[in-house]
Amino acid sequence: MKKIIAINGSPRSGWNTDILVREAAAGAASTGAEVEVIDLYKLEKFTGCVSCFGCKAEGHLGQCVCRDALHEVLEKIRRADGLILGSPVYLGDISAGLRALYERLVFQYITYKTEVRSYNERKIPVALIVTSNVPAEYDAELLKRYKGTLQAFVGPVQTLASGNTLQVSNYERYNWTMFNADEKKARRETVFPVERQAAFRLGADMCKE
Repeated sequence: MKKIIAINGSPRSGWNTDILVREAAAGAASTGAEVEVIDLYKLEKFTGCVSCFGCKAEGHLGQCVCRDALHEVLEKIRRADGLILGSPVYLGDISAGLRALYERLVFQYITYKTEVRSYNERKIPVALIVTSNVPAEYDAELLKRYKGTLQAFVGPVQTLASGNTLQVSNYERYNWTMFNADEKKARRETVFPVERQAAFRLGADMCKE
């Protein structure tokens, strides 16, 4: 049985990123895989890479030695057969929580050696999902950048971007005049269900490889 780890890198439960990550997880589970969903913002305190270089020292090559809440998460990913990553886009980048995990996940594998680039000898498929309140095409460069690095050090990557998302139930409460609330709600009812199906397929396809 395959083991899939799904990471929700959003602080908002029950909203766009969380929904799509859980759809991808459900897709993986539909194939018979064992799936664990981890909500980063519900974990105890953790940080990004602290540049201690412990993962470059003999005895710990390719393994992050920082003992905070991400240590167990990284070990679960190390033993997994697939990885689902989801994040909202904040200020043109992934969330701080997922960025911290990304730093720790990737940096542990970098060798700084000319003979071999990565300590990771066991590549696993990755599904990278991002959500944003701007059109999805705006996130193309962000996805390209993260996809390239994840493919180099973790494994083959498939991506999904959900843009123009519904951010809140009541736009009038905030007087956000730059958004058309009716259009946002209409998209949520018509386009977002299609993206949920796409996320489900991402998770299912991951387990077919």
